[in-house]
Amino acid sequence: MAGLSLKKKKILADEVWERLNEEFPDSDCSLEKDLPERLAVRGILSAQCTDVTVNKVCRVLFSRYPSMEDILKADISDIEDMIRPCGLYKAKAGSVMEFARLYEEEWGREVPSSREELMRCKGVGRKIANLIMGEIYSIPAVVVDTHCKRVMYRIGLTSSTDPLTAEKDICKVFDEDRWIKLGHLAVDLGRRYCKSSKPDCDNCPLKGICQRRGL
Repeated sequence: MAGLSLKKKKILADEVWERLNEEFPDSDCSLEKDLPERLAVRGILSAQCTDVTVNKVCRVLFSRYPSMEDILKADISDIEDMIRPCGLYKAKAGSVMEFARLYEEEWGREVPSSREELMRCKGVGRKIANLIMGEIYSIPAVVVDTHCKRVMYRIGLTSSTDPLTAEKDICKVFDEDRWIKLGHLAVDLGRRYCKSSKPDCDNCPLKGICQRRGL
């Protein structure tokens, strides 16, 4: 695939886009999106955790601490206990508290639209910043999680397993108006067909065009 021209990669990307949209027409972010600041907290908690678990935990968390001000005033040990099912709970609790502090004290109670500003918060890396930018502000950005990285490598649209390099490769072959939904489509593909250990290639909607590269 390394020798495929950019033009041919774009042709492949167009076919991937059409097939995935046909297979997953309602593809969307699986984290609940009631308030921007709450989505950001869910994003922080989503690292190495399923969105189903994050949504469930956050329903309890936000019923007790509805606002970032409430979270900021909370005892961090209580936050830790509530988010424990998400894993890495001590580090994530610190990140949630830091996000609440920035939101209340430095950001004027608004979630920033700048990737650089968002990444000032411990626990908000490029992936989560891209999620926030796309879902809250509709700023074109690709969320390259483990699913997206894996499927795009196997398809042959990136030759790298490094998330940042993969993101750059993906952005070269897909028009930016597709970037936000593309991340969701990649997740749906990865969950249903292109699984890490046992990909269901025979039934995959990309059968016939995927390079079937191992990862």
